[in-house]
Amino acid sequence: MMVVSTGRVVGSWRAAWLRVEGSWAWYRRYWKSNLYSSGLQPLLFLVAMGLGFGSQVKAGPATGGLPYLEYIAPALLVSASMQSAVSESTYPVLSGFKWQKDYLAVTATPVTPGQLLGGHFLWVSLRLLLSGVVYALIALAFGAWLNAGAILVVLAAVLTGVACAAPVTAFAATTYDEGTRFNGLFRFGVIPMTLFAGTFFPIEQIPLALRWLAWISPLWHGNQLARGVTLGGVSPLAMLGHLGVLVALFAVGVFFARKYFYRRLVI
Repeated sequence: MMVVSTGRVVGSWRAAWLRVEGSWAWYRRYWKSNLYSSGLQPLLFLVAMGLGFGSQVKAGPATGGLPYLEYIAPALLVSASMQSAVSESTYPVLSGFKWQKDYLAVTATPVTPGQLLGGHFLWVSLRLLLSGVVYALIALAFGAWLNAGAILVVLAAVLTGVACAAPVTAFAATTYDEGTRFNGLFRFGVIPMTLFAGTFFPIEQIPLALRWLAWISPLWHGNQLARGVTLGGVSPLAMLGHLGVLVALFAVGVFFARKYFYRRLVI
C-alpha cells in the first residue's frame, strides 16, 4: 500500500494521542496478561483484607469509627494505581530506548521526544482511570463506599499514580543497563510505601522517629486525599496540601523526564 504524505505536521496533542493509539493497539491484544496487576490484585486485597482480616478488626479510633472494609477501600485503589504507574514507567520505558527501540522509531518522525513523553503520561493516566473505574464498581457491590465520593477517589488514585510515574520515568530514561536498578526501586521504594504509608493502618501507629518516612511518601498524600474525599476527617487546608505535593512531584518529574528524553533521543 502506498502512503501519500499530506505535507502537514500534526499538532502536539494529536502527536501525543498517536502514541496512546499505538499503546492501545498493543493493549487490546495483551490485556489478559495485565489483568491481574491492573484489576484483580487490588480487588483480591480488598476481599482478603477488607472482608477476611477486616472481619476481625473492630471499628474504632484507628479506623475513624468505620468498618475496616470502608477504611481501606480508598487506599487500596490508590496503592494499586501507584504500583501500576511505577511498573508502566520502568521496564516499558527502558524497552522503548534499549530493546524494542520504538522510541527511536517514533522520534524519527516529526513527533518530538516531548510529545512522545506526553503520550506516555496520557496512556498511563487512561490505564489507571480504566482500572480505577472497574475497581470502584466492583467495590460498590461489596458495600465499600459510603457515598459518591468514590468518583473522586478514582481521580485521586490517577493523580497519585502519575505523580509517581513522572519521576520514575525520568529515572528510567537515565538507565542504560538491563534495568537492575529497578529492583532497588521496587524493593526499597514501592514495597515500603505500600506497607507503611497509611494504606492498611494509620501512620500514627509508626514510631515518631520513623514517621517522617511516611510524610515524604507520595502514597501517603494520595491515601489522605482519597480518604478525605469519601470518608472525611481531613481539613480543607490539609487536602490542598496533599494535592499540592502530588502536583509538584508530577511537575518536577515531567521536567526531568523531558530533559532526559531529549538528551537520549535527539542526536
